[in-house]
Amino acid sequence: QKQLVQSGGGLVQPGGSLRLSCATSGFTFSKYIMNWYRQTPGKQRELVADISSGGSTNYGDSVKGRFTISRDNAKNTVYLQMNNLKPDDTAVYYCNVFQLGLWGQGTHVTVSS
Repeated sequence: QKQLVQSGGGLVQPGGSLRLSCATSGFTFSKYIMNWYRQTPGKQRELVADISSGGSTNYGDSVKGRFTISRDNAKNTVYLQMNNLKPDDTAVYYCNVFQLGLWGQGTHVTVSS
């Protein structure tokens, strides 16, 4: 059974930080590119960041310099460290494995005073 189980998120003030986790099982985690997307009502789904099996990373323009994607192959887990959060970062965040068609359940992030 292939699964992505997310944790983290919640409510944070502007300028604060959160770390999202995505724990995986049922496949060879270390061989796949892992992605973080986010979705806000009224906006298109946005690719936030991705990380290759070799550790190469890419970021959406809106989060460059503030977010960091990382992976721990020993724990089969991918992370998204979010710093200097802004109200526009408010969204539901999803981890994803494109090649397997897998999505996490989603994690709400709300940035508000």
